Amino acid sequence: MRIDPKRCVECANCVAVCPMGAISIDPSTRRAIVDEDECVECYACYRGMSMERLNPSLVRFIRRTFALFRFRFDPEPDVCPTSAIIPQELEWPRAVRRVFSDVLLTHESTGILGRGTEEVKTNDVTGRLGPGFAGFVVELGRPSVGARFHDIQRVAMSLAEIGVEFEEKNPVTDLMTDRTRGLINPEVLDEKVMSAIIEFRMPMGQVEMVLDVLGRVAEEIETVMAVGVAARCDESGGNELESLLPEVGYPILRAKTNLGLGRVEMAS
Repeated sequence: MRIDPKRCVECANCVAVCPMGAISIDPSTRRAIVDEDECVECYACYRGMSMERLNPSLVRFIRRTFALFRFRFDPEPDVCPTSAIIPQELEWPRAVRRVFSDVLLTHESTGILGRGTEEVKTNDVTGRLGPGFAGFVVELGRPSVGARFHDIQRVAMSLAEIGVEFEEKNPVTDLMTDRTRGLINPEVLDEKVMSAIIEFRMPMGQVEMVLDVLGRVAEEIETVMAVGVAARCDESGGNELESLLPEVGYPILRAKTNLGLGRVEMAS
């Protein structure tokens, strides 16, 4: 994303809209600028603001004239008065930023919007997480923080060392060049995204080991990590995690329970 200096009128509305803090006002030019290294191409500024088409020279003249009399002339907070925000044609590897950060973009590898995965929320249909297994969702990055792929790779490599098999239908897995080692395409390692999710499953007896590994690697990366653990419920509605997690020092916070009502089968 870029801001056209010929159209920018220094209203600073776009500064507050950017979830990554990548937009600022350059005091020397009195124009908004985008820190391209921090921008994750999420399009929040472009889609989150109304793009008006006022004449930039007229707007600047009015603002400066009003300033002489200590009046202010500012557009509404959700408006770019001169349509100064310009999307760029993204090439590889920078294009990966938008794929992981723009919630309205579909991942080609999975056909899913947003972060490109339904996680284990559709397990009642997919059946990929059976009895005796725990499903892990490791999210790296958040708005205002983001995550670079070298940190994502660091986590993936630590998991690969204990024999994790990464979920096939996942955008991060799709970028791996060696899944047995957790290695990600080196071309994208310096790219930054809003967030990314690593998914895998492990036998229930190895949950504590996985959490120990994630706890250690969390101290080595420069982003935030959120870990979700899922299990299939038994007939009573409970699961093995309810007793296992408290034993290893993690409280149970049941975020969601999906009720599977069976699969649709077409009769031949």
